[in-house]
Amino acid sequence: MLLLLISLAPVIAILIYIYVKDKYEKEPLGFLFENFILGAIVSIIITLVLGYFLQDFFSITNKESIIQQFIKAFFIVGFVEEFSKYIIVRYHAQKNVEFNEPFDGIVYALVVSMGFAALENIVYVYQYGFATGLTRAFTAVPAHATFGILMGYFMGKAKFSDSSLKYNLLGLLIATLFHGAYDFFLFINFIPGIAIGAFVSLIVGIVLSKRAIKKHQQISQFRV
Repeated sequence: MLLLLISLAPVIAILIYIYVKDKYEKEPLGFLFENFILGAIVSIIITLVLGYFLQDFFSITNKESIIQQFIKAFFIVGFVEEFSKYIIVRYHAQKNVEFNEPFDGIVYALVVSMGFAALENIVYVYQYGFATGLTRAFTAVPAHATFGILMGYFMGKAKFSDSSLKYNLLGLLIATLFHGAYDFFLFINFIPGIAIGAFVSLIVGIVLSKRAIKKHQQISQFRV
């Protein structure tokens, strides 16, 4: 129970945070939960399938090859995981009538991301223990949140724009770049001190995420 708690606590905290930030027109809890479950199950399945084929295609064999770790970080992990979340938001949440303001892009992309992060976190924590759960509570889980918020910012713009395809794909691209950068610096930890780059990218992502939240709050049509 302790391991389950440390796995889910940061996810729940972030979900509460974004629910509070959705000031002007709350999303129905049932639909939020539905997207959370899809993120935890469907996104994970897509990630496992695509990741398997891409890893075989790129033939990543050398853990100390910067080029191979770059490919792994940005394509096999970053793109695949963000694409798996993108599919849920794009073809499930974004098409629903409840998705009725730009801020909803942030909400649903974040919720799907937290579904993904929750299951991933449970697996890692049960495999490696409490210390891993504590570390991930302040690193990997917030990182997934920033990826989701940045992607959702553009997907929120897409729903109410004539250039919906451009903004949707831009959201996927930005999330992939931040995810890839975060993982890349962790994957090349054979270079002393390089892991600090992951924390720098996380901090930048958090700052941009806060700005994205504020911008969509300000343009909400439900704002009095």
